[in-house]
Amino acid sequence: MNLPFTEDTVIFGLLALCLGFVFYTSSIKKGFWKKFYAVIPTVLMCYLLPSILASTGIIDEKGSQTYYIASRYLLPAALILMTLSIDLKAIANLGSKALIMFLTGTIGIIIGGPLAILIVSIFSPETVGGAGFDAVWRGLATIAGSWIGGGANQAAMLEVFQFNQEKYGGMVLIDIVVANIWMAIILLGVGKTKKIDAWFKADTSSIEELKAKVSEHTAKIARVTSLHDFMMLLLFAFAGVGLAHFFGHHIAGFLEANFEIIRNKEKALSSLGSKFLWMVVVATVFGIGLSFTKAKNYEGAGASKIGGVFIYILVATIGMKMNLSAVFENPGLILIGLIWITIHALLLILVAKLIKAPFFFLAVGSQANVGGAASAPVVAAEFHPSLTSVGILLAVFGYVVGTGGAYLCALLMEVAASM
Repeated sequence: MNLPFTEDTVIFGLLALCLGFVFYTSSIKKGFWKKFYAVIPTVLMCYLLPSILASTGIIDEKGSQTYYIASRYLLPAALILMTLSIDLKAIANLGSKALIMFLTGTIGIIIGGPLAILIVSIFSPETVGGAGFDAVWRGLATIAGSWIGGGANQAAMLEVFQFNQEKYGGMVLIDIVVANIWMAIILLGVGKTKKIDAWFKADTSSIEELKAKVSEHTAKIARVTSLHDFMMLLLFAFAGVGLAHFFGHHIAGFLEANFEIIRNKEKALSSLGSKFLWMVVVATVFGIGLSFTKAKNYEGAGASKIGGVFIYILVATIGMKMNLSAVFENPGLILIGLIWITIHALLLILVAKLIKAPFFFLAVGSQANVGGAASAPVVAAEFHPSLTSVGILLAVFGYVVGTGGAYLCALLMEVAASM
């Protein structure tokens, strides 16, 4: 056996083995594995195992096309499958307080990033420095993508701003560690919901109405998935990918040809000339467009679950490009993450107090941003199982606004880093 493995068929098989191992062991609800995953998040293991394969020389990712295929084909397909079920009317019907808390969480991330950079730069300017593709703000843009939308938006920001992937491991560490600390705090708050709601002076009657409505909707669309369903999902996903590539290429070409500021590669606005960015935007718009048709009912056939599979494949391919030693090169970045999430949390608490929003809306609105589709449903289910799809609904909305919100945050962070 000759190492490292260089054939993409073998590399992909090993990545699939890593993902299968993680999901199998994380499903064991007793003994060692239960304790292990209580400490180590599943998604972190999906990054780490492929990274270990590459770092130890078992696979050679340098000539591999697996990341390219996952980012160019599976990512836009995942965005389409995860947004085709979004019901904008249903989101509006959740009530203004739910949307206010979600958008407050988004704003908290957008302004929290640049504010954290400004604060840390006062006493440790080297922590937020870097030039070119090593610039810290470019790496932090990937965290903004993750904390507003999710893995798909994070990958989009990584590709758009071209952060040095060898240093990407440090950003993943901030993302996972800080986000899970905040999620743990929220879950602790679930057990004290009545006290928190009393302090907010919140009216929780709308939560009971939500439970009934969501339970009815979930039961209505659920079904056993057939071959016909899978083929239709294939149609939606990859016909949309084709359209996303076609229009993305032409939009980016038009902007580069007509605007000097976009041709200037030294500025963040140059990323508006990225074919990848417009591919992501078009794919998202296509998915939203499908949500206004009967295609949205294919969520009951598992559309978002298949999208989730694609995202985890992408996570694994990103993981194999990570340099584990980079995690410890700039430990000050953890401080940026903690300040960032604190700003997000304080803003949510302030607004919830002002508008007397139930803690449920604060918790799920926050996790729909920071945790995305992976944790928002988990947090929602802690309040009541029938509310799980509310977390999914808001998390999907996060995918919609994630790319734009993260992009704006990245521009502000570039300005803050240069001050």
